[in-house]
Formats: sequence, structure tokens, C-alpha cells
Amino acid sequence: MAQAAVMDKIERGEQLRRDGIIIRTWDLMKTYVMGDQTIHAVAGIDLEIKKGEYVAIMGPSGSGKSTLMNLIGCLDSPSSGLYYLNGNLVSDMDDDELARIRNQEIGFVFQTFNLLARASALHNVELPLIYAGVSSAKRAEQAKASLKAVDLTDRMMHKPSELSGGQRQRVAIARALVNNPSILLADEPTGALDTATGNDIMALFARLHEQGNTIVLVTHEHDIAMHAHRVIHIRDGKVEKDEVVR
Repeated sequence: MAQAAVMDKIERGEQLRRDGIIIRTWDLMKTYVMGDQTIHAVAGIDLEIKKGEYVAIMGPSGSGKSTLMNLIGCLDSPSSGLYYLNGNLVSDMDDDELARIRNQEIGFVFQTFNLLARASALHNVELPLIYAGVSSAKRAEQAKASLKAVDLTDRMMHKPSELSGGQRQRVAIARALVNNPSILLADEPTGALDTATGNDIMALFARLHEQGNTIVLVTHEHDIAMHAHRVIHIRDGKVEKDEVVR
């Protein structure tokens, strides 16, 4: 019976991959116990995102969107439920397996850039390839191509302190893209930027989406969410509304 259940899970993952479904969750839950209180941060979410979609996950503070992002990004494990990422059942994986999936399948873009201060833009972009064991020559080639994709070829030897906020975010996006991930997961990517620079970054995301990248954007800002083609509204750990906006 146990073997049959394992085979069923494998076949389900293969079918999702054939159907072009990058993200699929069933009754995804994340529960925290704080003293005598139980907090259902994610309370039974069913979610499906196909390859090539541009999706925003939106909700107020405390809605569960950040917890959901951590689950989608394999930064945390669900308390229960199933989560398939590109056909892989990540909800059953241990920490080492999750680390491998994060490196291979997900490109992260954070509000605070998370760049190494003493490293050049090129070296910052190379980091995921170093963890993946890619050779030095191949790393440099891929990192340069990734920086070219975000229009930063002329800044590749500059350190973060020598770059503007928008340029630092472009380096972060180049780093997220360098492994050719299944999804680009952006957490409040314009939160540390002024409005004009934020608009430039959102224009870059639009271009990357047109080139075939799957983008999942997490934000609490309505105008930023409207850059996506589909918006999933989260409230009290559940999907309140799922709408196509363009």
C-alpha cells in the first residue's frame, strides 16, 4: 500500500509536468503554536500556477502571504498538505533536498537585494552557480549573459556601493535568473526603491515575462500587483479572490 501511494505521488508529479503546471498545492497548511494559542498562518490553500504565468500574491500584513511565499520558495515546510514544484513533491522533502530544489528551481528577488557588499556585480551573480558546482569559466559566461539580460553589462565589475538602488536590484534579478530557474519569486521587489526606479524594475519584469519566464510576485501594494496578469488575494491564511487582471 505504501509503495502504491509513492507511485501515485510520482505519477501525479509527472502529469503536472506534462500539463505545464509549475506550482500546485492541495490543502496547504502552516500552523504555529504560540503558548496556548494555535495560529493558522496558511489555512488550506489550493493553488495552481502554470508555466509562463505572471502572478501577484497580494494581501495585508498578517494575511499569510509571506508564509505562503516561504512555502512556495521552499524556505519553509508545510505542516500538512501537498506542494508540487515543477513536478517535484517538495512538501515531502528534507532540508538538504529543499536546499537543492531552491538552488535549481527558484530564483529569488528580495526587497533588500541581499548582495555581498565586497563582491562585484559579476561575482554576486555567480554565487548560485558556485553552490551548484559549475566550473569557473562557465560561471563567468552565464553570469555575464544574465547581467546583459538586465542591461548591466557596463557595471559588472562594480560593487553594490558603487551602484544605484535600481542597479542593485537589477544585479539581484540577474542573480535570480542565472540558473535558468522554473520560477522567479520576487518579494516586495520595489519596496526599497523610489517610484520612478520601481517602475523601471516592473518594466524589466514585464520584459522577462514576455521572454517566457514564470514570475510570482509577492506584494501588499495594489499598483505593483496590477503589473501582473493574475492576482491572488490572501486573507486570514486563505485565498479570498483569484482574478485575471489582463
